[in-house]
Amino acid sequence: MLVESFGSTELMAARAVDEIVSQAHSAIASKNRFTLAISGGSTPKRMLELLATRSDMPWSRTSLFQVDERIAPFANSDRNRTMQSRALFESTMLKEQDLNGVHWMPVDDLDPNDQVSLAAAAEQYAQNIHDVCSSNGALDVIQLGMGDDGHTASLVPGDAVCDVLDRDIAITHFYKGRRRMTLTFPALNSARMRLWTIGGLDKAGALNRLLAQDPTIPAGRVEQRESLLLASPNEILFRHIAF
Repeated sequence: MLVESFGSTELMAARAVDEIVSQAHSAIASKNRFTLAISGGSTPKRMLELLATRSDMPWSRTSLFQVDERIAPFANSDRNRTMQSRALFESTMLKEQDLNGVHWMPVDDLDPNDQVSLAAAAEQYAQNIHDVCSSNGALDVIQLGMGDDGHTASLVPGDAVCDVLDRDIAITHFYKGRRRMTLTFPALNSARMRLWTIGGLDKAGALNRLLAQDPTIPAGRVEQRESLLLASPNEILFRHIAF
């Protein structure tokens, strides 16, 4: 895994955007399409705002997916979609129809206690990914963040979803008041490239464990080949981590 650090979140976001645009052009040159899965949280917000303004981003051949989503009503402030949609489409000239498909996780009307409907929705989204990405179902780039507990996507320490290895999408137990739909390790590890954006000094301990591939945290179980990790501020690496 390649690692780069930045003095500010702004610089990190700009570097992430450069990498996404480069990966998009590479994918389109080889197979005429690009698939990108984006995460929620505060760190990716600026990245998405900058990405939406890039005139060299081949949006018409880009299909957008979500890494994870809270099971909550449409437009709820807990939803990743709420932030992602605002960052990409509300303050820029970019519109959803400019893309070759924006694939939001189908959680709007789900009952978090209805296991049958939850499983069906997860299967539906997995099929959606496979239909767009061709037979192997592998996404081109997955953008990932990490919590201070070492979770990534909605793969949270101690949740049985971390043991799901036979499907690409699964439903978590309740975490901070919400169940979530999430990409699983098979989906994360099959991607052509993983782009980590990690901000905040509170992540230093977990970042050390991620880089050491510590399997006791979910982030440590993500494949490190073909991966780029961007961290901000610089101190997250150089003052708080012993290599």
